[in-house]
Amino acid sequence: MRTEFIGKLIILRDLFWTFFKIGPSTFGGGYAMISTIEHEVVEKRQWMGAREISDIFSIAGSAPGGVGVNSSAFIGYRLGKIPGAVAAVLGITLPTFLILIGLSAGYALLQNEPKMISAFKGINGAVIGLIAVAAYRMGRTSLFDLSTKLVTIASLLLLLFTGLNPIFLILIGLAAGNIIMGVKKALGLPLATEKDSLTRGGSSAEFIEYYI
Repeated sequence: MRTEFIGKLIILRDLFWTFFKIGPSTFGGGYAMISTIEHEVVEKRQWMGAREISDIFSIAGSAPGGVGVNSSAFIGYRLGKIPGAVAAVLGITLPTFLILIGLSAGYALLQNEPKMISAFKGINGAVIGLIAVAAYRMGRTSLFDLSTKLVTIASLLLLLFTGLNPIFLILIGLAAGNIIMGVKKALGLPLATEKDSLTRGGSSAEFIEYYI
């Protein structure tokens, strides 16, 4: 019992410290954190696989709130239930909150300085790169057949040219996923719900998880 309790404390400590480092080391909000979170959780700590972390990012992006904080909550809960979620969220938000207070005071005093303006222009460019890498990594696992690619292209075009609220796009994506899977099932086509399942010949399970 004591050993199990100590093990849980170690997990909580590691969750807090991992996300404590991620919070202040990324710029540009939650989507810019995705590549760093993936590196720490999948490659370095090996807490979960690339497919599972991709699913977590998809759910975190669909839920209200920042995708970085949502992802930390899901990962923390996956590893340590409610205490793990609390530890991860505190880890990712606490340093950023403290740094933000200090930066806000400094920015108010130096916002018109040429060096400050140049620094933020450089940060903006770096953030675009981080988001592009995150999109590429999610796309490698999420875009695995023609239907997922068509839904992605349609969503992108709607965002660019209609100004449709992302909430409606998420709902449309959920409906499209279920319709696509229903049509495939009716036609007797393989029901692939992830990239690896294409090589396994699909799935015939009654309950189908389909992430877009």
